[in-house]
Amino acid sequence: MLLDADAAYLALKARDARFDGRLFVGVTSTGVYCRPVCRVRTPRRENCRFFDTRAQAEAAAFRPCLKCRPEIAPGLSAMDSSRTLADSAARAIEQAVHGGEVTRLPALAARLGVTDRHLRRIFLATHGVAPRDYLTTQRLLLAKQLLTDTAQPVTQVALASGFDSLRRFNAAFAERYRLNPSALRRQSGAAECGLRLAWRPPYDVAPVLDFFARRALPGVEQVDGAAIRRTLAWPHRGRRLAGWIEARFVPEQHEVHLTASASLAPVLGALMQRVRQALDLDADPALIDPVLARLPRPLRPGTRLPGAFDGFELAVRVILGQQVTVKAAQTLVARLVQRFGETVETPFAALTHLFPSAQAIASADAEAIGTLGIVRQRVRALQALAAEVAAGRIELHRGAPLEATLDALRALPGIGEWTAQLVAMRALAWPDAWPAADIGLMNALGSRDPKRITAQAEAWRPWRAYAVMRLWQPTETPR
Repeated sequence: MLLDADAAYLALKARDARFDGRLFVGVTSTGVYCRPVCRVRTPRRENCRFFDTRAQAEAAAFRPCLKCRPEIAPGLSAMDSSRTLADSAARAIEQAVHGGEVTRLPALAARLGVTDRHLRRIFLATHGVAPRDYLTTQRLLLAKQLLTDTAQPVTQVALASGFDSLRRFNAAFAERYRLNPSALRRQSGAAECGLRLAWRPPYDVAPVLDFFARRALPGVEQVDGAAIRRTLAWPHRGRRLAGWIEARFVPEQHEVHLTASASLAPVLGALMQRVRQALDLDADPALIDPVLARLPRPLRPGTRLPGAFDGFELAVRVILGQQVTVKAAQTLVARLVQRFGETVETPFAALTHLFPSAQAIASADAEAIGTLGIVRQRVRALQALAAEVAAGRIELHRGAPLEATLDALRALPGIGEWTAQLVAMRALAWPDAWPAADIGLMNALGSRDPKRITAQAEAWRPWRAYAVMRLWQPTETPR
């Protein structure tokens, strides 16, 4: 347990949002488990059992609360634990479930370089449940959220949640939650706000909106008030689904409300995971802010690390941003979109194009790319990266292996350490990335010596990427 039971009960009584997603309470008198922020009457101490994870609560035969909805609680960031194999396996399982992929333990164990028997043993020791039970919990919680927040047919929800038949889905749902999926749908109805994604406060929203607004690609992205809108394409069972999403901050509820076009309905689970990473909803300020207080800048509680809605797109933008200003890079990327991006219909006049696919860039004529004002060295880097991504040899998302991906990036022409670190920071969600050669960091820290500022940054481990964001902020006027 993160806390002993008595301390956990105090957090529950206070409805302390700092512990949201970090502990769950099972109430023996009702058979329900809740988030610590649940607004129902606080149960008696003797009726409470506390758990680190939702899977542990469900393994103890508790079902999720229909009011506080444990499935929307924030998750754990990459630095919340010691990064054991068990943590890596848990993240891989969650990503596979939300991406609609089949998860088989022997294949997962082989990917992590251990036997499946060893993985089962360390997973049980770390998470308190077997991998199969953890997988079932993730599938059912995703299904519960889709049933509550969308109007998708129950059959489609079952398939999107990783169940190969409606019969098995209904049986698992009834066994765990003692409720029929259709009955839950009738109780909740289709949500007006869309999918709800929670965060742990504080969250410094303004700099995140400003960060995306200043880098918004014409035709692809738009920041409108508290909403971030963009077009998006997603691979799904041999097809490329195209559509749009809107992520709207609702600070008073500590949530982002996500809506998406009907064309992206089959991949809503994967979209939720990507939006959580792009907006850094799983960060824990209680761990990060004390480290950022050591920076030579006033502390802004709730600093977040803006990620990437599309890893390949982010890498292209970083490459085109080498040795130029943000504005100049934005101009080059906009030309690339207009020349090679597909058009897409959306209800927003500002959103007209998809970002070019890796296959489109890899197969494009190099001279055609060069006519956009992109120098030959950048063209070589873009097409080398696109070829590796299109072939599946490089993956650019939070679940990709960090060191192997960095090595593969560095091996490509025109990609150095600065580029690799920025890709790691935003596409791979590595919270300790440190682009030492960044001119903005050098200006903020008053030195042009990468070794000197890297030595200074040792005090900010393991959250150096958050330090980068905070050090960048004074050079950008808040919205």
